[in-house]
Amino acid sequence: MTADAITTTDVVIFGGGVAGLWLLNRLRQQGYQAILLESQQLGAGQTRFAQGIIHGGTKYALTGKLTASAEAVGRMPAIWRACLEGQGEIDLRGVNVISPHQYMWSTTSLTSRLSGFFASRVMKSRTLALSKSERPHLFQHKDFRGQVYQLDEPVLDTSTLIRALAEPQRSAISHCDFATLNFEKKNEAIELNWQDNGQQFGVIAKQLVLCAGEGNEDLLSKLGKNEPRMQRRPLNMLMLRGMAEPLFAHCLGSGTVPRITITSHPDEKGWVWYLGGQLAEEGVQRSDQEQIKVAKQEMQTLLPWLDYSHCEWATLRVNRAEPLQPGVKRPDSAFVQHQKNITTVWPTKLALSPLAADMVLDAFAQAGFQTSPEKKYQLAEFPGYASLPWQEKQRWN
Repeated sequence: MTADAITTTDVVIFGGGVAGLWLLNRLRQQGYQAILLESQQLGAGQTRFAQGIIHGGTKYALTGKLTASAEAVGRMPAIWRACLEGQGEIDLRGVNVISPHQYMWSTTSLTSRLSGFFASRVMKSRTLALSKSERPHLFQHKDFRGQVYQLDEPVLDTSTLIRALAEPQRSAISHCDFATLNFEKKNEAIELNWQDNGQQFGVIAKQLVLCAGEGNEDLLSKLGKNEPRMQRRPLNMLMLRGMAEPLFAHCLGSGTVPRITITSHPDEKGWVWYLGGQLAEEGVQRSDQEQIKVAKQEMQTLLPWLDYSHCEWATLRVNRAEPLQPGVKRPDSAFVQHQKNITTVWPTKLALSPLAADMVLDAFAQAGFQTSPEKKYQLAEFPGYASLPWQEKQRWN
């Protein structure tokens, strides 16, 4: 089937999560003609499963050393805060900041207290030890015996973040069923065709950028590529609905990963606590029922003065898609690989999306890639926006 219209452009981005949308904004700011294709709804991939924390690296410094991960992510909060104030590279004043800070707390165990001490020393410009009166309300209880630190890590509502990134570029964003995609080499460019609602669409692009998370694997295969290879690091996250007040905090344990990481999101029944960290990583090996049982025990151990009897629990299995690492370890930073006219991107963390965009722009500049005059596009319908997981009724059945 021949496309009803062929559009030419500089760049096609695949994937409408934060990384793809951030890149779309930055490319168009720099004069590149760019469009973004999304196979589901905007934010439907890893973005909507993110906890929304703009990490500053403290949780990667729990051994007392400034790790490569801590260094890579350390400058991100300042970049994001400038954008949230309307003074950065992208205007994010429309984003809902659920909490200006993520917190970190240590228990009474020696290893937990030492982790907090080392992290605060190594990341001292980004952590602040709080007195009892300065702590979040839940940590002012008479039975709390640990230390609380305030981190330079805002927590964002990812649904408003996606909208803030997408709406200014709405005319350059199109739904595309990736399963119908066909690619064909056209001299120094690539032609791609796809079907949507019985109509055929075609684009000739100088550059393709794969920002589709897990979807990068299939896209690379369609393009006849077997590199770069991808890894999946799964999580079994938990949602706890019906809490009376929010909590945004990492609980320190004895390892390099927080024992538990909690963010909170408003809900018709109060607050939903979203639980990650070591609990979610180790929970991959458990059934959902076992994971909920362990989580209940963990929360009763860590915050025993709270009443959980009226709350609803649910699990959420998530795959983190990343470039393959030795031993399937966590990558230290964002990943960008540029090869001729195909660039593959995995941001690794939501907070690193600005860095990933900078790396793509640097790769294009080094390749001498030139911009084209502005034009209008004939694209498929706008893909719409994905719901957040705790907003989906079937999660709680």
